[in-house]
Amino acid sequence: MERADKEIKNIHEIEDILNKARIIRLALCEDNIPYVIPLNFGYKNNTIYLHTSKIGKKIDILMKNNYVSFEADIDAELVKSKNICSCTMRYKSVVGFGRVRFVSDLKEKRKGMDIIISHYFGDTFDYSLKQIEQTYILQIDIESMTGKKS
Repeated sequence: MERADKEIKNIHEIEDILNKARIIRLALCEDNIPYVIPLNFGYKNNTIYLHTSKIGKKIDILMKNNYVSFEADIDAELVKSKNICSCTMRYKSVVGFGRVRFVSDLKEKRKGMDIIISHYFGDTFDYSLKQIEQTYILQIDIESMTGKKS
């Protein structure tokens, strides 16, 4: 990291950012063309869970290349200055890399969906078997991630 003074090294602080973030941005690549999309997600035990439709550009890309990067941030706030070029941003962010796995086992799909739903609603959730069968649950096995704050 270029600015070591802004690096977050404590894994608990990094996980806190992931647990507080509402959106994760997933970066994919197909034929050297980048593609970034915002998604709902859940995080637990060095793993990110996503749910998605079974069709679309994201799925087409992941079927060919499951290597991804992700970004999540919280507490973004513009810090104004009288000198416009001295304005800056306050934030905390996490950037990481990993491989996506399509979860097929129904028990594992439920686990992933439970983690995603609990990220937004706590431990109260209800969904049908049909709903889980109609979507893909994607699991990002995180290979590395770093945190940054300013």
